[in-house]
Amino acid sequence: MHLTFLDLSIIGLYLASTVVIGLALKRKASKNLDSYFLGGKTLPWYMLSLSNASGMFDISGTMWLVTLLFVYGLKSIWIPWLWPVFNQVFLMVFLSLWLRRSNVLTGAEWIRTRFGDDLGGKLSHGIIVVFALISVLGFLAYGFVGIGKFMEIFIPWETVSPYVPFSVTPEYVPHLYGIVFTSIATFYVMLGGMLSIVWADLLQFTIMAVSAVIIAAIAMMQVSPEAFQAAVPADWSNPFFSWNLSMDWSNKIPEVMEKINSDGYELFGIFVMMMLFKGVLISAAGPAPNYDMQKILATKSPREAAKMSGFVSVVLMPIRYLMIAGFTVLALVFYSQLDLQVGDRVDFENILPSAISQFAPAGVMGLLLAGLLAAFMSTFASTVNAAPAYLVNDIYRRYINPEASAKTLVRMSYVVSVAVVLISTCIGLFVTSINSVLQWIVSGLWGGYTVSNVLKWYWWRFNGMGYFSGMTAGIICAMFVPPLLQLALPATPSDILPLYSFPIILLLSSIAAVVGSISSEEEDKTRLKEFYKKVRPWGFWGPIHDLVAAEDPSFKRNPNFKRDMFNIAVGIILQTSLVALPIFFVIKEFYSAAFTAAIAIGTGLILWKTWFQNLSDWPEEEIAQEQAKKLAKAS
Repeated sequence: MHLTFLDLSIIGLYLASTVVIGLALKRKASKNLDSYFLGGKTLPWYMLSLSNASGMFDISGTMWLVTLLFVYGLKSIWIPWLWPVFNQVFLMVFLSLWLRRSNVLTGAEWIRTRFGDDLGGKLSHGIIVVFALISVLGFLAYGFVGIGKFMEIFIPWETVSPYVPFSVTPEYVPHLYGIVFTSIATFYVMLGGMLSIVWADLLQFTIMAVSAVIIAAIAMMQVSPEAFQAAVPADWSNPFFSWNLSMDWSNKIPEVMEKINSDGYELFGIFVMMMLFKGVLISAAGPAPNYDMQKILATKSPREAAKMSGFVSVVLMPIRYLMIAGFTVLALVFYSQLDLQVGDRVDFENILPSAISQFAPAGVMGLLLAGLLAAFMSTFASTVNAAPAYLVNDIYRRYINPEASAKTLVRMSYVVSVAVVLISTCIGLFVTSINSVLQWIVSGLWGGYTVSNVLKWYWWRFNGMGYFSGMTAGIICAMFVPPLLQLALPATPSDILPLYSFPIILLLSSIAAVVGSISSEEEDKTRLKEFYKKVRPWGFWGPIHDLVAAEDPSFKRNPNFKRDMFNIAVGIILQTSLVALPIFFVIKEFYSAAFTAAIAIGTGLILWKTWFQNLSDWPEEEIAQEQAKKLAKAS
């Protein structure tokens, strides 16, 4: 099906709206860097949360998740732990509070509050800027590939080529489309900064929510339970697993078995254990220096930062998985009608756009495309906004032009935004698989990020030289360990190699971080005391706590470690149930849906009691609340 005039009008209206938002907010955003990158810290937490959810509702990730659900069924709800998706639970419970208490502009600026401005502090500051830029470029290339592959289905090159004054080989058609849509996203984020991102995200999330409900309804009306069960293997609807995947597609769609073998997920139990181990460590390290961190820093207070992070999963998971489940069900039952052939192979990453092309009626297709374009542009825009925050605030203003005016700094942000988009586009020209980029980012690159950023929160003796050593070793390992492992294990699927590389990267970066710290001088005690009093982490801070308590006997340590660990476990259960619930609902497994809903409600009520009612900006307030509760019970 080709796009009708109605579809094109809906998409055009959406694109024009984003440009208008950028133009309308340009003056307000350009007051200073705080307004440009953090919206002046005036935006309410629920707007930032919806914006963050919109940014995570990316088109490349949605294409990948539809493919996973199609191939692996309900067992696919565990595979996104690769990101790891439950990092939002860690942020919600305690890390957003800790991060927001710093009151800084970027993650690199936060490093100065922990390690200062000596040699170790400057090296740490420099390496986190390098990491931020590498990760931003990786995510931009990832989105660039996704949007190009997506739009190629709906705008065939043979339709466009007569109007284009140059020729393009078929393999580069997605890249050309990627350039067009990234240019539009760059324009509105460059003009309006964080303010335009948040307001555009609200529009985008509304479109995506409506689109998700429509496609789920179409799937439920067009597919009977009998037709669905006939299309899938026996174990497709079971989210639980043993050591082996044991999902046999041979009698249904034989090509899927080739996909499973190429992914390397057959030893599913070990795979999930590795993801959980990696996910807990990465989550404990705190947010990477990207748009998620910027949204936390943009909140009004630590308490609002925690609420913002907690609300993301509640609004994102049910809406996103309604859409994913709807498209997957239609694609499974009407698989023969899909066009997934790319050259001499079947590309399962094209299931989502092919399903839209085949099953969405006129008007609805335009709305769905506008929604998914919105998903792409939201993620892309938020990521673009993160890059100049680091280069302009942490490099240009600090080292090159400390006396620069607000107008000069904002103009430099425009230049940097365009530059990072151009560089990421060049990288995207050499990328063919969405999953290959995703795996390298979350398993390889973040593997190098993990150790240093865990230790910075929880160990007082960790210093700037240790941070620099661990991060440098981690980034180098992320670049070279996966290719070397590929040479050593040529039979291992290339997309899963970064996950196998994670323990090696973790070990080498750990050695570098600890040796770097122990072999160099301790951080200045005055700075450590200020950090400890402001951020209030729990962990191995005993010597610093004793120094602070000696100066102020009324000072209380953070007593919430056990409660936080309990809330994280409950939060992960709640988040996973919010993923499974819409899938069970769309495939009409209503008993399973009811049971899952009961789990979600029960865990939600527990968190209301143990997390939400205890939220406060500072530990003293929590302690006072607990004492008030005990007095109330006693009386």
